[in-house]
Amino acid sequence: MAKVTFYPDQKSIEVAAGITIHDAARLAGVLIESPCSCIGICGKCMVELAPESLANVYFEPEYRLPAEAADRGRVLSCQTRIIGDITVELVDSQPDKGLRVLSHGIELKPSPGGFIKKVFIERSRLTEVYAGRKLLGIEKGNTAGKSFGIVVDIGTTTLVASLVDLNSGREAGNVSALNPQAVHAQDVLSRIKFASVDEGLDTLYSGLVRELNRMIAQLAADSGVSTDNIYEVVYSGNTCMLHLAARVNPFTLGKYPYTPQIFGGTYLRAVEHGLKVSEMAMIYLPPIISSFVGADITSGILASGLYELNGVTLLVDIGTNGEMVLAVDGRLAATSTAAGPAFEGMNISCGMRASRGAIEQFKLEKDGVLKLKTIGETAPVGICGSGLIDVVGELVKHGLINKNGKLVEPDAKLIPAGLKGRLVESDGRLRFKLAENVYLTQKDIRQVQLAKGAIRVGIEFLLGSSGLKADDVDRVLIAGAFGYHLRPASLINIGLLPKEFKGRIEFIGNTSLTGGKGFLLDRGAREQIQGEIENVSVLDLASHPRFDRLFVNCLGF
Repeated sequence: MAKVTFYPDQKSIEVAAGITIHDAARLAGVLIESPCSCIGICGKCMVELAPESLANVYFEPEYRLPAEAADRGRVLSCQTRIIGDITVELVDSQPDKGLRVLSHGIELKPSPGGFIKKVFIERSRLTEVYAGRKLLGIEKGNTAGKSFGIVVDIGTTTLVASLVDLNSGREAGNVSALNPQAVHAQDVLSRIKFASVDEGLDTLYSGLVRELNRMIAQLAADSGVSTDNIYEVVYSGNTCMLHLAARVNPFTLGKYPYTPQIFGGTYLRAVEHGLKVSEMAMIYLPPIISSFVGADITSGILASGLYELNGVTLLVDIGTNGEMVLAVDGRLAATSTAAGPAFEGMNISCGMRASRGAIEQFKLEKDGVLKLKTIGETAPVGICGSGLIDVVGELVKHGLINKNGKLVEPDAKLIPAGLKGRLVESDGRLRFKLAENVYLTQKDIRQVQLAKGAIRVGIEFLLGSSGLKADDVDRVLIAGAFGYHLRPASLINIGLLPKEFKGRIEFIGNTSLTGGKGFLLDRGAREQIQGEIENVSVLDLASHPRFDRLFVNCLGF
């Protein structure tokens, strides 16, 4: 046995020799992020060991400790095994302090006729609470004026919750947080794998419920609302997130024919899922379109009114998954691609989430002067997703990254003199220096190529399946918290969107949340959208014979 002590948490635990530092942390209740599911490629689980502790660990055979990390005693916790007593210092105990999450978007006009209704019976001095036509329960006195619901946008990376007055349709408050599941597995595929065993499913489910209850309590306290007067919770999220929130094993989403275990359009009892709201409260799961086009896109379709628009409209939700819907005079076709975590700042050398110190905007002037903006207006400490797209887009635009995605050599012609010094070598590899200790590597560029190529190939297939070209599209709606912070020029510069879309792009914000509010406030919307979703044509890219060839074509800038 070996003793492991974690700082600054000051937690200690006795573990069997041979266990990884990451697994020891989990047993001790110390959270260390592992976006790549502990295969040692993301670099986000770095910890620091005291000098005397280095003698009491050994590394996985494939892991090579970088020289600059070794000098500071830094190791990857998922690749480092324990053979004796060690002291572990978390490199960043608050990696998401100041995390910024979008909590607004295109709003629906409140419509009377929500699912939850309260009726005061004056003769008996009792209030009846109904879900549709079903009597949920009875409360003493006149509580008809106290009726609230919550919408939760369950993103792969973040959570946003909105408290809504069901009588007025007014938002009483909102709060956001990191999805605690992200510290165990960053993207959808790795989360499916993690949750395919009972222990993993319980870990992800219980962590989510615990965080949701914290958010609900905060919303109630800040708004002066009793949690006993919250009667419905709407979960809006992708198909995998809804499985995990409902405590349903998502293993079938990870193997052919990728069939969901649940299809949404259904209700759960909140008390059976540990939510600290009214004991009679219900959880509503919006309809799911397919295994990888989930209820968040259903909410987006409702919020944007896609099925009511004339002409050709493309809705794109950019995140760890790239989900998109094409509407041609109200006829809907949908698909999804695995963009991966690059757009969330993960798997990027200096990548981070959208929190304090992250480069969120970047512009390169003709004279080689860099203009960058960080969240919180502080010194740069990393790059978040929007900043990453800006950086790569500007370097492509000014010729520092060629069409194949390769950084040009420092002595290349036409490079402004002020930029030559920013193209530097480290360990024999070229990288572009953005700020002190913040840089973009060739590997980072490849990650962007893979992510943007995945989304672009989905767009091309959707258009092609309807016999359309990019120039036929009348409007492009970019949804999602990440997409809201992007510049259209950067999306076009890197080729994520075709150049024909210039001037036709509109950012509509967090439609997963605002569409969820529509479900909460308009009972008729649930019935209407169910019929629309059943008629959506779903395109499966993975099984398409031309997918590989077109994907390769979409990698270039």
